[in-house]
Amino acid sequence: MPIRTHFDSGKLCPILTATLFCTVMSNVSLAQSTATSSADPTGEWLVANRVARIKIADCGGHLWGVVAWEAQPGVDKKNPDPNLRDRPTLGMPVLLDMTPTKSNKWEGQVYNSQNGHTYSASISLSDANTLRIQGCVFGFLCGGENWTRVETSATVGRAPAQTPAKPPSAPAKTAPAKKTAAAQPATPASDDVCSRVLGASGLSHERGLK
Repeated sequence: MPIRTHFDSGKLCPILTATLFCTVMSNVSLAQSTATSSADPTGEWLVANRVARIKIADCGGHLWGVVAWEAQPGVDKKNPDPNLRDRPTLGMPVLLDMTPTKSNKWEGQVYNSQNGHTYSASISLSDANTLRIQGCVFGFLCGGENWTRVETSATVGRAPAQTPAKPPSAPAKTAPAKKTAAAQPATPASDDVCSRVLGASGLSHERGLK
């Protein structure tokens, strides 16, 4: 007698649907987790109100961020140290000594020049191009915002190429010197960020950060 196998389609379909859904969601979650963990918080970020860009650099395993661009130049007039109230906000450290505490999370301090206060803070990546910064006062009264990664091209922030005043009869070594000067980027490099906030001993310049 032939053996017959009977499948109840009414029971089988929901099982297959649930399995497929779980597999798809698991793959999506894994892809998001992989993308976030492989993303790098260093680089240049546009703040939420779009009035400044913060350059974040890895300085010996610690993340520091300085103001790399601002819509309107200003000075740190609310700084609690009177000696620092005339310093320009451009180039000023705002993310202070952020250290990794877990996967995709760095903790340290953030300086707010609008009121001269320093807060405990953390940063994490929502995705490769979105940085979430969270700041708290005494462990509560927390607030946060999202920063957007700025993709700087080879021409952004650079001086235009200059046309030689004389025909090509000028000395050959003069032209490369002009091209090299014109190719200097305006945005500070990682080494510039680290040298701005760290001394030769590798310790932060405390008077310049608070």
